Amino acid sequence: METYIDRIKWMKTERKMTNERLSERSGIPLGTLSKLMAGMNESPKLSNIVAICNALDCSVDFIITGNPENTNNFTLSAEEIQLIEQYRNLDIWGKKLTEAVIAHEEKRVSENAEREKLSVQQPQEKAKILYPKQSAGRYAGAQTKTGKRMLTLYELPVSAGTGVYLDGSKAERVSVPNNTKTMEADYALRISGNSMEPKFHNGDVLLVQNAESVEVGETGIFLLDGNGFFKIYGGDRLISLNPDYGPILLKDFTDVQCRGRVIGRLRRKYN
Repeated sequence: METYIDRIKWMKTERKMTNERLSERSGIPLGTLSKLMAGMNESPKLSNIVAICNALDCSVDFIITGNPENTNNFTLSAEEIQLIEQYRNLDIWGKKLTEAVIAHEEKRVSENAEREKLSVQQPQEKAKILYPKQSAGRYAGAQTKTGKRMLTLYELPVSAGTGVYLDGSKAERVSVPNNTKTMEADYALRISGNSMEPKFHNGDVLLVQNAESVEVGETGIFLLDGNGFFKIYGGDRLISLNPDYGPILLKDFTDVQCRGRVIGRLRRKYN
């Protein structure tokens, strides 16, 4: 039967350590150590056993009981021990299912941590605001053609503030100057709120070009979970010009759509 002396000798061999060297490292006199190793001391001091284990870089539990050392440095909590015991009581199907769930969750946590790491390393570039060009005339855009054209004006205002529903709103056909800017517009839209001041004001009528996406820094019409917004596109957020309004994070919405690019505004009021 293997004894604690046998395990000390085995560890000495593993560490390539002589009795003289072990005596030096443990601080135990060589004569005392030699008697202990020869089995002449039936009741060695615990302090000497601890000193030997420290010198051999092994656990007291291993030398005294022979239990394998826990080399992973893990300390299991009571909850973890209970989970392990429950796992051992499962049948093969239950164990396979548990392993699959753990693998899936481990992958999910790892991917989330990687995304957060990249987000910190590559912060979102601040959007440079690209304002629609405006003419000095009565209407948006330079007058290059004579006459008028008809444009659909949505009566329900898209919000430049907290957001309102955009689809299904009533609309009317209005006569606008036939110029390069209005020719590019697919529809007009009246805004409400003050979040885009001082550049855009409550009641302004925007010229909008149909677009499924806009560049970072461009102004556009966006639909977030059914609510319409007139904002600056900031990549992962919508930005207001008015500093009293914070950014709207797109990750907080399930359905995010771009409904058009704002290319100008009409200065005439439509009642």
